[in-house]
Amino acid sequence: MTTPESNAGPSPEQILAASAGWVAVVLNVVPGLGAGYLYQRRWKAYWLTSALATAWFVAGAALGLNAEPDADPQNQLIGLLGLVLLSAVTASEAGLAVKRVRGSD
Repeated sequence: MTTPESNAGPSPEQILAASAGWVAVVLNVVPGLGAGYLYQRRWKAYWLTSALATAWFVAGAALGLNAEPDADPQNQLIGLLGLVLLSAVTASEAGLAVKRVRGSD
């Protein structure tokens, strides 16, 4: 007779520890939208990153509606820097999460 624990599957910590940290980092850097969190099956972190990126796009679009044409390159640079910052933070966090779960690698 099997117990319910034997059929439960791996825990979230086991999934995270088994993931390759570098893959999660690259997936969070390249698209910059938290794809590494999908790889790690970290749904809350993914949805938070998606919400932040969406809010950044919406804020940029709203602020750019009545902007002067001369300010457009500066607004685009600010928008890009915000997404690069989000990408860098999520990539670092994804790599550190794997290290934290695995112990002192």
